[in-house]
Amino acid sequence: MKNLIDILDLSTAEIDELINIADDIIDNPAKYREKCRYKKLATLFFEPSTRTRLSFEAAMMELGGNVLGFSEAQSSSSAKGESVADTVAVVGGYADIIAMRHPKEGAPLVASMRSEVPIINAGDGGHNHPTQTLTDLLTIKREMGCFENLTIGLCGDLKFGRTVHSLIAAMSRYEGVKFVLISPTELKLPSYVKDAHIKSKGIPYEQTTSLEEAMPKLDILYMTRVQKERFFNEEDYLRLKNSYILTPDKLQNAKLDMAILHPLPRVNEIATSVDDDKRACYFKQAKYGKFIRMALILKLLEVE
Repeated sequence: MKNLIDILDLSTAEIDELINIADDIIDNPAKYREKCRYKKLATLFFEPSTRTRLSFEAAMMELGGNVLGFSEAQSSSSAKGESVADTVAVVGGYADIIAMRHPKEGAPLVASMRSEVPIINAGDGGHNHPTQTLTDLLTIKREMGCFENLTIGLCGDLKFGRTVHSLIAAMSRYEGVKFVLISPTELKLPSYVKDAHIKSKGIPYEQTTSLEEAMPKLDILYMTRVQKERFFNEEDYLRLKNSYILTPDKLQNAKLDMAILHPLPRVNEIATSVDDDKRACYFKQAKYGKFIRMALILKLLEVE
């Protein structure tokens, strides 16, 4: 049995396979409507979520399966002090597969050690968010046609942004990739991420505080919000939250075929006036999240 805790749990060949399945689901939805009939997905969300939880639920429903679970820690027995390991040991008796989000780094890994059914990490603290990365990869593949020889700009909160850390890990495995890291000094990419996935592989990268300077070079611009929930004090958050706001003016020097991605939710880092630009892919990206999660559920449940 296999779990998905970290994007690097999947080989590039397995990622290609998941993307091919997702593409087929998009093209032939009727073929997949009964694939998970009588199967149950448990969504254990100890931290708030809209897109991730609902896209998992929609994915299972579109496969003909059922969903059970909770959407906040307060509505689970963890509010009474039950451990994650015990929760998972119990829920594994009710469901065939579990998607779990938790504010503590490593919680889904601990859960996977006690679970008799596959565990999918739906985000653990500032650490990892592999299904968002699969969503990002499906979007990149459908928009750019490939993963090789792309210059990827990552903008905003690179320190706490688990989606950024996972995407860098995933994209660092492809030839000819370059990274442009755009952030305030206080929210720079942690050195452990840079050392593990960029420096160790000799991948070209640059760090800058200027989105405008970076813009003309980029094939992909990955915007992120400054995450209030990861800050220890309000003052730092308020000072940094509007560091980068993408507007139509800032896109004037961008490539015409650049793709703008954002894991969402957006606060104000992309002006709504950008939504109509053909390069804006973030709502499409959210929709692709459902299809790649359908593919992942099929793969982990070993459904043909």
